Amino acid sequence: MSDLNPAQDWLDALKWDEQGMLPVIAQDAGSGRVLMFAFMNRQSLQETVNSGSAVYWSRSRKRAWRKGEESGHAQRVRSIRTDCDGDVLLLAIDQTGGIACHTGRESCFFYQLQGEMWAAVDPVLKDPREIYGK
Repeated sequence: MSDLNPAQDWLDALKWDEQGMLPVIAQDAGSGRVLMFAFMNRQSLQETVNSGSAVYWSRSRKRAWRKGEESGHAQRVRSIRTDCDGDVLLLAIDQTGGIACHTGRESCFFYQLQGEMWAAVDPVLKDPREIYGK
């Protein structure tokens, strides 16, 4: 039996952490590849639902972060799921430009453990200086 009560208000049914956050996994809707991990608070999740585009909560900036606001690499949300406990979200998204990572790669998960070292195994698709102008 799951702990999620689907009869509750959809936002209240989720299990927010002590900071009012939920971890979120963004997955490419076509390929199934995990592209990134972030957090949402109630407001950013509500804005995501209302707009159809991914809006996360930046813990470092302490504000809502609309994916692609600087890079142009927005995420169009096709579906939102939660796990049986209601404490993690999974977004199926269409990634604008095919780049989700600020390093210019398709996915933020580009390091692979090889022996006892981490190796970058995915190519940079676009130089971050071209994306962000920095």
